[in-house]
Amino acid sequence: MSLDNTPRPSWLTFDCYGTLIQWDEGLKDAVAAILARKHAAPPDLHAFIAVYDRHEHALEQTPPHRAFREVAGEALRIALAEFGLQADSNDILTLTERISAMPPFPEVVGTLGALKAAGYRLCIVSNTDDDVIAGNVAQLGGHIDRVITAQQAGAYKPNRRLFDYAHEQLGVSRDDVVHICASPHLDHAAARDIGFRCVWIDRGTGRQRLPDYAPDATLATLDQVPPLFASTGW
Repeated sequence: MSLDNTPRPSWLTFDCYGTLIQWDEGLKDAVAAILARKHAAPPDLHAFIAVYDRHEHALEQTPPHRAFREVAGEALRIALAEFGLQADSNDILTLTERISAMPPFPEVVGTLGALKAAGYRLCIVSNTDDDVIAGNVAQLGGHIDRVITAQQAGAYKPNRRLFDYAHEQLGVSRDDVVHICASPHLDHAAARDIGFRCVWIDRGTGRQRLPDYAPDATLATLDQVPPLFASTGW
């Protein structure tokens, strides 16, 4: 797949965490702080986060729709229990406060500014609550035009309802956007099912492509997006 010979998008949509914001690094710090407070022999962070992620994603797809704070808190409680640890009321507060404070990757703010200067409108589409993501968006230099969350849509990726809602709110069709993301499991699955154009920012985290989907382009960092778009004549 390629972006060549396709129309210039009016909007660029972005996954937030892992694409613009340093999710993996911030989640490790948050989990380490939660575990340290329990004064227990900490489990391997990678193993713990894998268990947390598995439960978080499962709960997001389990009806009825629940707020991210509730989903994340329940996933954290279950993960702690699997490692023989007791959850307390401060755990989810620590997690969500740390998520809100996660900073952007070094090249992100400048790149968003360059894309705005080139005439694109920028929207985040994210699996979170409005108040959680607000702290992250505040660090993005004022370049983001819209933020669409799972809270607003009542659905989490990869459920297509979140993207359908975003496109409806922006007043665009799938052909008017290019989505830029880091998550094959969530965003590539939606791109495959809906058919919108997709650029994968593969930051070397080990996440693997889906076996039945190839993104339109794969880049290592966000600052490679403007040259890619320029090469298409946009």
